[in-house]
Amino acid sequence: MNNESKLVLESNRWANIIMNISQRNSISLEEATDIFYNSELFPLIAEGVADLQCRSVNYLASLIWDEHNGNISA
Repeated sequence: MNNESKLVLESNRWANIIMNISQRNSISLEEATDIFYNSELFPLIAEGVADLQCRSVNYLASLIWDEHNGNISA
């Protein structure tokens, strides 16, 4: 798999997480995008810390939403 393919797959995964946050919590895609990219978990997911990138979209969306609400910290 080349770098371009990896970037496409990663971008698609980020979009799915953002959509999940938006739909589950009845917020706009813009707000969900801000929450996702400003979370402490985003760089950990992107870097593959603790294999977070292997977790399901639902799981990651829940973690990010919990972090946003102060229920957890990364």
